[in-house]
This record gives sequence, C-alpha cells and structure tokens, in this order.
Amino acid sequence: MSRFIEGSDRRQRLLLPDCIDDYVDEDSPVRVVDMFIDELNLGELGFEGAAVTGRPGYHPTTMLKLYVYGYMNQVQSSRRLEREAGRNVELMWLTGKLAPDFKTIADFRRDHGSAIPAACRRFVLVCRNLGLLANGTVAVDGSRLRAVNARDRNFTPVTIRRRMEQVDASIQRYLGMLDTADRQEDETAELRNARLTTRLDTLRRQMRDLEVMEQAVAAAPDRQISLTDPDARAMASAGTGTGLVGYNLQAAVDADTHIVVAHEVINLSHDRTSLASMGEQARQATGAETLTVLADRGYFSGPEVLACEEAGIVAICPKPLTSGAKAEGRFGKQDFVYQPNADSYRCPAGETMTRRFSSLEHGLTLHGYATPACRARCAVRTNCTAGVERRIKRWEHEKVIEAMQARLDRWPDAMRVRRRTVEHVFGTLKDWMGRSHFKTRRLGNVATEASLHILAYNIKRAIALVGAPDLIKAMQT
Repeated sequence: MSRFIEGSDRRQRLLLPDCIDDYVDEDSPVRVVDMFIDELNLGELGFEGAAVTGRPGYHPTTMLKLYVYGYMNQVQSSRRLEREAGRNVELMWLTGKLAPDFKTIADFRRDHGSAIPAACRRFVLVCRNLGLLANGTVAVDGSRLRAVNARDRNFTPVTIRRRMEQVDASIQRYLGMLDTADRQEDETAELRNARLTTRLDTLRRQMRDLEVMEQAVAAAPDRQISLTDPDARAMASAGTGTGLVGYNLQAAVDADTHIVVAHEVINLSHDRTSLASMGEQARQATGAETLTVLADRGYFSGPEVLACEEAGIVAICPKPLTSGAKAEGRFGKQDFVYQPNADSYRCPAGETMTRRFSSLEHGLTLHGYATPACRARCAVRTNCTAGVERRIKRWEHEKVIEAMQARLDRWPDAMRVRRRTVEHVFGTLKDWMGRSHFKTRRLGNVATEASLHILAYNIKRAIALVGAPDLIKAMQT
C-alpha cells in the first residue's frame, strides 16, 4: 500500500482542531451566497422571522442561506436539507453548524412567499449594477412544469367523459365474464363469480363518483378541478398524450448574459396574455428606457403588442397564420397590400378594395374592405375566394402589427436568438429539478419555489460570467 496516497487515521487525536473555514475555497460559490444574503436588508424585504417549533427561532439569514445553497446544489426537499445541514461541510460553514429540523425549514419557505421573490429581484439589481444587463434585449418564453397533482387527480369535461367511457366498457366486459361464470357449476366458477361481482361493484361506484364530479366540474369557473393541488391546471403539449398537470413558468432572459431578469408563475396553459406583463417587468428590472422583447408566435396578441407599444417596449413576435385560405390554395391576407394614404387594399388582381363596414369582434374594432370587381367575373376569383366576393378585415391598430412585422423582417435571426437565449434556461432548471415536479402546492407557494430556482440559477450564472471573487467584491461596494 506504500505506493498509494494514505489518508489520516480516523481515531487519531489532533492537538488543535481544524478551522472549518479552511475547508471552503476562497472562490467557492458558497461564499457568494454568504456575502449576498449578509448584505441584504431582510426586514425591508419582508423577512420578519423564521418558523419555530417550541423554541427560539432561527434567524432568517440562516434559513435563507440554507435554502439558496440547497437550490444551487439540487437539494430542494426540506428533509434532505435537514440531513445536509448536519453532514455538509460547506453548509456547516454557511450556517454556523446550525441544523434546523425539516418542519422549520419547510415553514420558512411557506411563510415568506413575498420576501423570497424580493430577494431574487435584489440579485438581479446586483447583476444590473455589474453591467450584466446592458444589452437592452430580452427573450421571453414560458415552460410547463409539473405540479404535485397527478393526471388522474385532474378532471375536465373531456377527461371525465373519456373515463366514463372506459369504466362503462369495463362494466360491460365484466358482465359478459359474469354470464360465462354463471353457466359453470364447479367450485372455481363460484370463486370467480364472487370476484367478478366485487369488481363490478367497484366499477359502478367509480361511475357514480364520476357523475358527481361531472356536475362539480360543470359548476367550476374554468370547468376544471384538481384534487391534490387545487391551483394546478392541465397543460397541453405538442405530443399526443404528453400533457401534464402543472404550472406555466414565464421568464424574461437577457439575450447577452442569459441572466433571468424577470419571472412569473401562472396557471394558464397559454402565453397569449403575458407579453406586455413580462416586458414591463423586464424593463423595470433592467432599467432600460426602451427594451426589445423577443417572443415566439404563442405570445402573439394584438392588444398585448399594442400595450407594449404604448409602454415603450419594442416587441418582436411572429404572427401566426390562422386563415385556411393558403392551405386551400387561395390567396391569403398577406397577398393583399394595404395603402395607408387611401385607407384601402390592393388585391392580387390589381383592384382597389375600399372600407365598407366596421364590426366589433372579441372586443376588437375591425374594418372590412371589399371591391365590386369580385362580382364582375374577376380572372383570379377562383384563387381568391369561394364566396361571392373577397373581404379583408383590418384591426383599427393594425399598423402596430405591421411595424412589428417590419422589425422581424429586418432581423431574420430574431427567433433563433430567442431560442438559444431562453430555452436552455428552462432546460437547466428542469435538469436541476430532476425532471420532477414542484415540491409545494398552491400557486403562491409554487411561485416562491420558482423564485428560489431562479435565484440559484442567476447566482451560478453570474459566477460563471465574472467569477466568485469579483462578484463578492462588487457586493461589498
């Protein structure tokens, strides 16, 4: 064994105890966590105290350090954090060898639902002061993350109808098996008969429960009920049968440094109402007077783009093609050229379409354009419309959409920049979660947990950009 490096004898007594600080490197990320939280004014952020279990409470500084370190190292469970606090040398250094029990740890996260996100925003301010958010461009996207609620514990009209059909098919199958068993007179048939009868009673009880749940879902505001986590909602995905029950995490990520400048957790399965909100949060976080926001076509909404324009936010978001004209081989709306001076359209045949009427649809004022040339046997009519004449509808604020499309045309790589900026952030967060679900329930608690994930990600990202020593120095000044 002489040719191998030998360790110390476990039973050897040391003359002087080792200093625990010697076990933590000077450039260790744990020192960044320690400095950042020590520099926070926790009372100003809303940390009034820590959870206690019949004894003096732990200081919020200690508890917040424990959580941030845990999320940076993929340890999110309160029970696992309790174990790590008693055996992890870096945690011993960070908390002063304090080891709170799991209930105290869990209660701290539950009781500081507004303070923890405020601490996350404060670190974004640190990054801003370091000049890491000076690009003026952010990418916005949303990702569906699983909740504690299983799919079998989520009910919608569609799922209830499908489950009732499955139960009914099972009942009919068992009734047929029961008839077969009745025609047999041996002892085995009697046992099978009793087993089938028990199973039929269970299925009929399930059918009655589904009928009760069907009435409850019909009375629910959004026609959906989740039993384990009442705030979790069914989220559809592109793949068939791959939907989940969870939450929609919205994030705005700096296009240069990939720092998450703003985030929000919602329980909507779509992103159409989040563009202006995320853009405004990102602008406040970065301090930019004019901010460019990149988003995919799932965010497109005329009122949202208009709200961005009015707030001084430059939105770049592709408009989805919802008309079936192109798919059917006819001219689409994009083939008609708007002439702003005359407030008219020029159709592919060269005819002028003037404004004929206005209507209100889904709260939007739309103007309709048409030309009498359609009725005069137009040469391209069969390629244009299947009706008597072709009509084009234009939103009263359509020029905002056209200006955004012009920006997208001038920046053809915009969506590629968006994709490489924000999607790897969600991939990293999901990898840290172990492809698992949130540990907490209800929207407020899940939002707090998401803030811990984002804070941990931003700290590690900032360390990768400037290094732990320089980041510590910046926080000291």
